Amino acid sequence: MPILYALIGILVLIFLITYIKLDTFISFILVALGLGFLTGMSVPAIGKSIQVGIGNTLGDLILIIGFGAMLGKLVADSGAAQRITQFIISIFGVKNVQWGLALAGFIIGIPLFYNAGFIIVVPLIFAVASSTKLPILYIAIPMCSALSVAHGYLPPHPSPVAISTQIGADMGLVLIYGIVIAIPAIVVAGPIFGKTLRKYQYREGDSPFQVNVLPQEKLPSLGISIVTTLLPLLLFSLTAIIKSFNFQSPVLQLLGEPYIGMLLSVLLAIYLLGLRQGYDMKTVMKKLEESFKSTSTILLIVAGAGALKQVLNDSQISKYIGEQLQYIPISPLVLSWAIAGAIRVAVGSATVAGLTVVGILAPMIQQQTHIKPELMVLAIGAGSLMFSHLNDAGFWLFKEYFNLTIKETLKTWTVMETLVSIVGLIGVLILHLFV
Repeated sequence: MPILYALIGILVLIFLITYIKLDTFISFILVALGLGFLTGMSVPAIGKSIQVGIGNTLGDLILIIGFGAMLGKLVADSGAAQRITQFIISIFGVKNVQWGLALAGFIIGIPLFYNAGFIIVVPLIFAVASSTKLPILYIAIPMCSALSVAHGYLPPHPSPVAISTQIGADMGLVLIYGIVIAIPAIVVAGPIFGKTLRKYQYREGDSPFQVNVLPQEKLPSLGISIVTTLLPLLLFSLTAIIKSFNFQSPVLQLLGEPYIGMLLSVLLAIYLLGLRQGYDMKTVMKKLEESFKSTSTILLIVAGAGALKQVLNDSQISKYIGEQLQYIPISPLVLSWAIAGAIRVAVGSATVAGLTVVGILAPMIQQQTHIKPELMVLAIGAGSLMFSHLNDAGFWLFKEYFNLTIKETLKTWTVMETLVSIVGLIGVLILHLFV
């Protein structure tokens, strides 16, 4: 019966989000309430579970996501992303422009949430396509694949951070392993797949949107752009090193906290990408305020998923499912990836897919002592990117900005996302042999 209850909960969640179009946070809370009543929990117990689930899930997460949004806003508005892209393209040249754009997309994608990153790189994609006379999707796919991989695999993006928090994975190691797995995923889904898209010719004025590129004199220097953009990556890696050596120094222990790394990155960006670029403090703070507002929807989704996870735990549904799944002759990495992929196809949101899987499989994941939790995070992240289609906002962003038909978007964007997901799983399974 517990498995049936969980299945009913998932189906109701999919129905509310996909068909009723109800707000995702409200949908999570309603399903959590329904499962609580269905399993015989008392009203006070259900209320307590929801409160504890929301509180425990947000915790440090709100700091990391909030600081990440602030950093992304400064990187975007200052022109740092534009400067990095221009430099990389000048190094790679027209002949290898796909590889340069994939690298630029990956670097830009680390601090920027996917939608924000996509909107930032679109003018750069059109500018490069116009100057090189290369097909638009031949240019776009490498950059978009890199943004997608960063969104699904790497902190400080919401889904990998939230999943890491809930299953006790080290975010520094998630980042390190994620980069290792990201490289082949980007290569296959980006430049290699992009070479098959030359028939989608660039036509001036294809996009119905206005795209703006900042003048050169207003851009920050290359050094400043790279340092501020990549600082979270360096500091997250540092946290993994600090924790592995178990330093006793309070200062080093503090630096080992992921949210401290994000805070330091934001403080540096305030100066280098804000004040030093000629903005006054009031303007910079206004940018940060606007950026944090954009995270409210994400944080509510994460909070709702946390409430559902706690009800699943307190009602013993997750424990029962975890015990039963231990006997299935399939790798937990593959199982987590497959379930995340199925929910992604049904719901459309990678974040919802990843967090829902954790709520269901958390006990099973924690019992797999022979598998590093960091690899479980990446397997779920890869699954959550599977087969993006008409119920995913990213699908429509890609379609509308590049003025494609639905069929063309399915043959390009959807295939790219599926390749990212499958190659990501293969990378996780290979890495599992060595760590």
